[in-house]
Amino acid sequence: MSPSRPCAHLADLPSPEPAPLTATCPHCDRIGQRSVALRLCLHCGFVGCCESTPGYWSAEHHRSTGHAVIRSFEPGESWRWCFEDRRLV
Repeated sequence: MSPSRPCAHLADLPSPEPAPLTATCPHCDRIGQRSVALRLCLHCGFVGCCESTPGYWSAEHHRSTGHAVIRSFEPGESWRWCFEDRRLV
């Protein structure tokens, strides 16, 4: 995909943005692991940690659901990432 073309997956996102389902990564909580660099799925509100953790929960959520677009769930950050296009959107 050309960097100048908009991400087609943005059209699939609900409006308004879904509310976060949890305040932190439920997978990390369950195994007693510290959540690192949280991400919010912009399709359903799933909160997962980034690929800096052993579980790769945000990427695993994408693989299991096909939900392509996430945004940072960290205070002061608003960037979005498309797993399908492998780029910031």
